[in-house]
Amino acid sequence: MAKEDRPMKNCYEMKLSDRKFGDLYLCFCGYADCSPLHSFGPAVRPNYIIHYILKGRGCYHISNTRYDLKAGQGFLIVPDIQTFYQADEKDPWSYLWIGFAGNNAEDYLRDLGLNSSQPVFSCSRGAELKLTVLNMLKNNTSTISNQYLLESLLYSFFAILTKDIEIPSGKKESKENRYVRQAIEYIQNNYSNPLHISDIADYVCINRSYLYTLFQQNLGMSVQEYLTNFRLTRATELLVLTELSIEGVAMSCGYKDALIFSKMFKAQTGITPSSYRRNHRQEVKDSLIKNRDRLDELQTLL
Repeated sequence: MAKEDRPMKNCYEMKLSDRKFGDLYLCFCGYADCSPLHSFGPAVRPNYIIHYILKGRGCYHISNTRYDLKAGQGFLIVPDIQTFYQADEKDPWSYLWIGFAGNNAEDYLRDLGLNSSQPVFSCSRGAELKLTVLNMLKNNTSTISNQYLLESLLYSFFAILTKDIEIPSGKKESKENRYVRQAIEYIQNNYSNPLHISDIADYVCINRSYLYTLFQQNLGMSVQEYLTNFRLTRATELLVLTELSIEGVAMSCGYKDALIFSKMFKAQTGITPSSYRRNHRQEVKDSLIKNRDRLDELQTLL
């Protein structure tokens, strides 16, 4: 889905703007109890993100590969690579996450054995990881002291993982998975242009019926659904991060008619593009206030 289609029961998040360090630095972190089938994506992120599952189950898609994950496991999101993840319908997951970047971020992830080809892991130290993230959330001001503290907590998070991380053996890409990956790459590079499913199938050199079957088997959605979700996810990013007009956002995401775009956007998210822009920019501020009021309560769950 291109939206978070069911609200999370409890969500605590901190986003940072100050950058004192260069080798490795925290961009954001959070904790959430997800509702059944809560999802995010397909989307491309600008930072590295590590999610760790504290309880429940869900699935993670990176490019054309699906991973079914449970408590005690985690997954890595790599910058500029398409991802999608969703909570289980009957046993939705609760997870924590850290977003980070830096000149040496890739090297530090290599120490853990994580990369875009090997994005999932297991770790039995969930309580320690959760306590580390809670301490991050409690120190959400931009004072010099807190910047150093958050930096130390970020390195502590990595240190905890290095003590107990387990990486599953990799899998060889099948021909069918390669078709899906190539189709996704084509969508990612051409979504802003008029695009038909037959164009995607022709590019991959298979018929559209077979491509539909592969998308259903691997991603649980049709090619058209994936294309629409990707376009609308990009639209949400442009609405929040740019000053483009609604018409400009529509054109940038492959919609010549802004009215059709607005109807599609509302059908997926439940609100208009202008309302999403207004609400989402206020969301970060509201989230910080909510976090201060409820973090002490969350601490007792450890």
